[in-house]
Parts: sequence; structure tokens; C-alpha cells
Amino acid sequence: MLRLTEIKLPIDHPEAALQEAILARLGVGADELLSFTVYKRSPDARKKSAILLIYSVDVALRDEAAVLQRFAGKPHIGPTPDMGYKFVAQAPANLAERPIIIGFGPCGILAALVLAQMGFKPIVLERGKAVRERTQDTWGLWRKNTLNPESNVQFGEGGAGTFSDGKLYSQVKDPRFLGRKVLTEFVKAGAPEEILWINRPHIGTFRLVGMVEKMRAEIIALGGEIRFQSKVDELVIEDGQIRGVRVNGEFLASRHVVLAVGHSARDTFEMVHASGVYIEAKPFSIGFRIEHPQSLIDECRYGRFAGHPILGAADYKLVHHCGNGRSVYSFCMCPGGTVVAATSEEGRVVTNGMSQYSRNERNANAALVVGIAPEDYPGYPANPLAGMEFQRHWESRAFELGGRNYNAPAQLVGDFLAGRPSTKLGEVEPSYKPGVTLTDLATALPDYAITALREAIPALARQIRGYDLHDAVLTGVETRTSSPIRIKRDPASYQSLNTRGLYPAGEGASYAGGILSAAIDGIEVAEAVARSMVAG
Repeated sequence: MLRLTEIKLPIDHPEAALQEAILARLGVGADELLSFTVYKRSPDARKKSAILLIYSVDVALRDEAAVLQRFAGKPHIGPTPDMGYKFVAQAPANLAERPIIIGFGPCGILAALVLAQMGFKPIVLERGKAVRERTQDTWGLWRKNTLNPESNVQFGEGGAGTFSDGKLYSQVKDPRFLGRKVLTEFVKAGAPEEILWINRPHIGTFRLVGMVEKMRAEIIALGGEIRFQSKVDELVIEDGQIRGVRVNGEFLASRHVVLAVGHSARDTFEMVHASGVYIEAKPFSIGFRIEHPQSLIDECRYGRFAGHPILGAADYKLVHHCGNGRSVYSFCMCPGGTVVAATSEEGRVVTNGMSQYSRNERNANAALVVGIAPEDYPGYPANPLAGMEFQRHWESRAFELGGRNYNAPAQLVGDFLAGRPSTKLGEVEPSYKPGVTLTDLATALPDYAITALREAIPALARQIRGYDLHDAVLTGVETRTSSPIRIKRDPASYQSLNTRGLYPAGEGASYAGGILSAAIDGIEVAEAVARSMVAG
């Protein structure tokens, strides 16, 4: 097959126009075309008066060799790459040990699935509950102000990505098309097939729940084992080699342990550090969630095409470099979504964003965050976990400002910019549950972060008109944009720098950022485990 890229058509083009464009690009007649499929479709909204759709398509022709020869060296026409996934190993019949995977978020799920598909029968240890039980516990915080520290937005089957926008795109380099393997597995588990070809696909929470259950069932059917409510208490390490783990009083032996715990497993980070595994502090970002009417974002991004069914709810990605040397940027933008309570520790408030597949809620929300570095953390460099303690400090402060009941502190953008407390809401109804407490957010973050945000918001309004809308709502705090630590690993073996057989993986170890990149990292780590186990 041939792959054609950069085919541009008007957004409302007739169905036959794509085939006509393919024939025109190749200079062949309709009788030469056997079939074509869309590989990718993305909108180009730079000119709001004439939004285009840009297609990449895979084409089957009667004489592909002749066409390839005619267009040799030309851009946008070439052979379709082989995107099929190929397993790197197969477990021996007399499997001497089983790999252990700690954590069952996107990284742990794909690591377990691929290992199971290769016959290695992994044992998965997940501290939280199965996804439907976990959903009930999460609603307990959102609806009743009751937190379960072991079963919440961060912990449980599916990981933090289950209660998110369900974004399935990433900027990681992927020369082996591992992202295609991930999306294909998601479609098998019930995701809409469109995620294979639309630009910036997403699924949403409700669909993710059912998909996670189906993937779990496949792992079990292939001989894997999933243990819920199984928080690992100890890594058993001898002479720099992991020998197994202790969980719920039981020792499980394995010389191959994948650590895929996500970015909020703070007590696990403390245990790993106490075990002597090499950890270092890393940068991350802190800020607030900002909510606008979704209609404002749609109008600014799409003009007269706002609300077009192909375009859906508009998103944005913004950045501003401030006079104090800080950078402010939007993160995890959730069109037509809600701001959610995402704490995993008692006495703290954390925000995140979530959307359903429809993305049809009234507000758009995004994290608006300020970049920080280890030098900003009290206790650094002596303590590699200093960034984690920094997060805890500001989450505790948010709990105080919110009223000590898991309400979040909030302020109108106009009042925040003017430096006065908010006392009543305007046209934007905040979506955070269990609720917000209007206040002054000036003490909710470090002074340098507040200064940067006050400079950035009016500057960003030059990119999105109305971004500094007086009645837009800021809700605090957003502190878990990424892991505050890095558990470094050897790039060739994927094993910890100083602990053989331990495979740090995914967001918690700082080798991913989002569902797709975490899942891709899970596949790569699973392959490294399989190769090591086969080699003995």
C-alpha cells in the first residue's frame, strides 16, 4: 500500500471529494484504485473563515510499484510503513518464575497485557480496588466529602487516567508504532474505532471503565493474576538484586519487578527510597484550574464553525514566558469537562480535570501552571523527596483555604488580577465537586507563582480573546502535573541504575506523561522483562 499525506479539503467537503483528491494526487484513473482507508484526519483552524481537514490515507492500487517509481523522492507519497506489533519473545514452557507488576494504571495494564500475551503470566499488585468499586469510593469524595486514601482518583484499577479526559495522544517519538498497538488494544476492549484515525482522540471516563475491565479479563484468561487492595510494603533486595516483594504480610519471589505506581504513590516513593533504590528530584509545575464558558473557547478557536460536529468542543494550548523568569502554560485542557477533586491524602486538596466522551458540559477547564525546579524545594538537594513535601505543603494550604472539608478554594479571575478576595460568583458556575469556597488565592501558592500567573493571564488573552474574563474561575490547587521524582533506569536494560531486576516505569518514575505515553512505556518495559527472563 501507499501512504499519502497532506491532502487538504474544506471541512464540509462531500464524501466523494477525498477519493477525487487521491486520484488527482496520484494521477491515476478510478479503475486503478482498489481501496483506501483514512490513517489520520486533523483540522487546520488557523484560518477561521476557511477551516480545512488534513488527511493521511493508505491506498491500494493495481500497480503500486509503478506509482512509487514515478513519485520517488517526492514528499507526501511513499510506501505505507509496517505498523503491526511483533512480540519480542515467548515464555518457555517451564516458566521458572513470574514477573510482578506493581500498579494497574495504563502503564501497568499494558505491561501486564503484553507479558500475558507472550505467555509470562504476570502477577499484578494494585493497592486500590477494582474499577467499579473504586468509582463508588471516588464519588464518596465528590458527593459526600469523604475520602478513602486507598481508593480514589489516584489509586485503583485504571490509574489516574480513568478519571480524566481520556486523552489518547502524545508527543513521544514512536518509530515502532507502539501507540498503534495501544490504540488497537483499546478498540478491542470497546473504545470507538475512530480513535485509530482522528486527530487528538479521547475516550472519557465512562468508556474507560468498561475497557479496563475487558483488558483485565484478557490478562486473567491468558494466565495472569490481578490482586486488588495489595499495597506493596517492602522491596526485598539482596546484593543489588531484587528478590521479590512483601505485600499484605506475604513474600512473593521474583527477580523481575515492574514499578508502575503513578505519580501520586508518595508512601511507595518513601518505601522505595528507604530501600536504597536510586531516586532524584525533578522539575514539575504548580498552579490552578481555570474555567471559562466552553462557548467562548469555541468561538475564539473556530469562529463561524463553532459547534461543527466534526470539530466538537475546542481545546487550546498556551504558554507565556514571564518577566520573573518563570514560564506559565496550560496543561491537561479538558473541553466541555469538569474540575474534579483528586487528592489521595487526608487533609489536602488537589484539583484535576475530567471529560466524558461527549465533552458537552458547559465549561472548558485547564490547568494553568508555573514551572518550578528542584532548587525551589525546601530541603533540596539533601532530600530527593523534597518536591513531594513541597506538593504536600501547598495541598494542605488549599485544604485550609477551602474550609477543611475538601471544598476547594476559588476566586474569580478579575478579582485575582485585582488582588481582592471574591465574595460572589458571576456567569461561570464552577464545576468542582464537592464544592468551592470563594476566597483570595494569593496565599495558595508561592509568591513567584502568583506573580507569574497575574502577568500571564492578560498576556494569554491576546491569544484567546476573553481569557481574562472577569467571571472566569480559578480553583486551587493543581500540584500533580507530573511526578516530583525520577527513579532512574539504564536506557538499554530498563532496570534501575542500582537495583537489578527492578524496572521503573510510567508516570511515577517520570518516563511518561499521560495515558498513551504511559501505555507505550509499559510495552517497552514488558519487552525488556521478557528478554531478560528468556535470557535467564
